[in-house]
Amino acid sequence: MKEKEKNAKDDGFVEEVTLGEIHPLQLSSGGTLSPFKIAYKSWGKLNSDKSNAILVCHALTGDQYARGKNPLTGKDGWWPKMIGPGLPIDTNKYFVICTNVLGSCSGTSGPKEINTKTNEPYGLDFPVITIADMVSAQVMLVNYLKIDQLFSVIGGSMGGMQVLQWAVNHSARVRTAIPIASTWRHSAQNIAFHEVGRQAIMADPNWSKGRYFENDNGPHAGLSVARMAAHITYMSERSLTAKFGRNLQDREKLTFGFDADFQVESYLRYQGISFVDRFDANSYLYITRAMDYFDISADYGGNLSKAFENTPVKFCIMSFTSDWLYTTQESREIVRALNAVGAQVSSVEIDMEKGHDSFLLDCPEMFNIIAGFLAAEAGK
Repeated sequence: MKEKEKNAKDDGFVEEVTLGEIHPLQLSSGGTLSPFKIAYKSWGKLNSDKSNAILVCHALTGDQYARGKNPLTGKDGWWPKMIGPGLPIDTNKYFVICTNVLGSCSGTSGPKEINTKTNEPYGLDFPVITIADMVSAQVMLVNYLKIDQLFSVIGGSMGGMQVLQWAVNHSARVRTAIPIASTWRHSAQNIAFHEVGRQAIMADPNWSKGRYFENDNGPHAGLSVARMAAHITYMSERSLTAKFGRNLQDREKLTFGFDADFQVESYLRYQGISFVDRFDANSYLYITRAMDYFDISADYGGNLSKAFENTPVKFCIMSFTSDWLYTTQESREIVRALNAVGAQVSSVEIDMEKGHDSFLLDCPEMFNIIAGFLAAEAGK
């Protein structure tokens, strides 16, 4: 079953597909999900031999609206300078797909969506999922679209995790892979950051053990604090200092109280408050848990190289100097593992001071590298 809507304000299609009705989605936990929905957006046209499809994977709080107006927020998509006619991911050349990941809250099945067995939102009845489960759902969508092989899978942060999972679990179906500002497994430090956010949500009395949909008010305070804590990790100390320093917010002197005296405090509060209007608290729990479980070496005895043995995929791995969330060192570990098995890999560290979120910002060097990498491979 499929719903299709032409968005008059851009060149893409907003689509929703129901899958798994006959063959359920097999989950890493041992359970199944049937049926389930995938919401996605697409741009460009699939060529006659279906060899020009690119899958774009979003980060933790992203969605399928990478380009064009997001109808849920009224704002521009999250990668406007990357995807489009004449841009690095050129929609004049490629058929581009961006799905909302499993467990999220922009149309794909997750804790916010209706459980057809109860006619209520899933809440915590939704199964705990992994990055591999997200990718398995995407594979089912690609099968639905009758695409045998993706020309490229591209994504940053959690999107990069999906890219690597595609390359490991479905290597025959991926020609090129571009993981950006990402990692091959979640570190103890990153798990710790996520746990702080989850505890903030679950400690909010309005969370109601995940059944806040039965009330008029959700765990907005807890979700806001979770977003504030996470947002700090997306920026570098240098970028925070350059943007805010110790500048006061709309005042000339300290108040000796607990209002937002500093601009950086006001900024974080705004980030938190605006986030609760567009994201579901339970989805935040599920997706951060999926990221924490991520380790592509786990099925290979902890040996990262073995995960890539005999891979036909060509990799372009990108990191940023100021990213302390997913460091260049972690990207280099992936490169070394690929080199150890003779895989085709190129890598670059981009000098940029904006921190982890650099991949979402105006970065001409990143744009040029991706455009060049895709063009070179398309010309073969």
